Amino acid sequence: MATKVSRTVEWNGKEVPVYAMQTISFSALLSQEPAELEKLVRCCQNEGYFYLDLNNIDGRRFVDDYQETLKLMHHFFESPLEVKNEYGLITPHLGYEPIGSRNGVLENTRDGYEMVKVSRDEIQRDSPHIPRNIKNSTDLKILENAISGNNIMSKAILSGLSTGLGLSGARRFENLHRNDRPSTSTLAMMHYIPSDPVHDANVGHQKHTDISSLTVLFTEQWGLQIRPPGTKEFGFVEPKAGTAIINVGDSLRFASEHVFQSCIHRVVPFDYSEHRYSVAYFLRAEDDTMFVDSEGRNVTSRQWHDEKFAAFLASPMDQAKTPSSLLLGGMKEDESDVYAAANRKPVVVEEMKPAVKAH
Repeated sequence: MATKVSRTVEWNGKEVPVYAMQTISFSALLSQEPAELEKLVRCCQNEGYFYLDLNNIDGRRFVDDYQETLKLMHHFFESPLEVKNEYGLITPHLGYEPIGSRNGVLENTRDGYEMVKVSRDEIQRDSPHIPRNIKNSTDLKILENAISGNNIMSKAILSGLSTGLGLSGARRFENLHRNDRPSTSTLAMMHYIPSDPVHDANVGHQKHTDISSLTVLFTEQWGLQIRPPGTKEFGFVEPKAGTAIINVGDSLRFASEHVFQSCIHRVVPFDYSEHRYSVAYFLRAEDDTMFVDSEGRNVTSRQWHDEKFAAFLASPMDQAKTPSSLLLGGMKEDESDVYAAANRKPVVVEEMKPAVKAH
């Protein structure tokens, strides 16, 4: 399948594609308009990503929620490191991960971002485990609104896909994501530090597919790159005001019996001097949902989550030993990363892994 390249931009000394993406109207999705549902299904079958247009009365509240979350993120990430480390990584889907916790986007680098995660299950507790510097009543309401809004958008997309495919009853995708069942669905707030791919040791976010069923991403800055099915190189996704970027993840790919495409993507520093911020909501299936993964194994949603998360945190040597189907969800690549930096010195990683606390 040919993927349209609308233009190119210069990055890292090369002309890099900017890939075009289809746009789905949230308002039309709520109305279950047949043409919009048909387009939605095609996006998930052919590419695994699309823009969700929220520039309407139904969607603007979610854009406002993102702006409030952005203010909260600045407050958290500008706190001293010892305050952020008080929270730590409680479980894989709840807590704080410092810079350098995972492999970077280029060979022999570590990642160039820090991240704080608040899970949907946690925010509903009477006394949720939240960092003390964002635990006042106003901040808790901001987090609750963001998680609730992203969940509503995600479920509307799942409902549209189920209807578009003619699914009914227990076979509908929403019934693998019931609101009252335990899951690892989480809101992740990410801060990427300024970095130069030529010489810095902490660079971007390694290529992968998401563990989730759907990822709802808000960002105002360049840096996200995707590799569409059938293409040979990564290209940028243009951020657009009033829209969310939606990625299909592994769990929905498995639930669709591998008809939908997981989106292979990564994050690179576009403007080497800027601090980049993004908010991602990872909608994940109920913990005990059974899937057949890309190796033909029967796995639960929680098992897939834990195995893939462990691979993310593994050292480069250990990560190289894991099946490629784990990090890329069984998606195939036509050739290796054409932007990999050569002759870099290995980065020592033994002391960079965050500890997961008992919870």
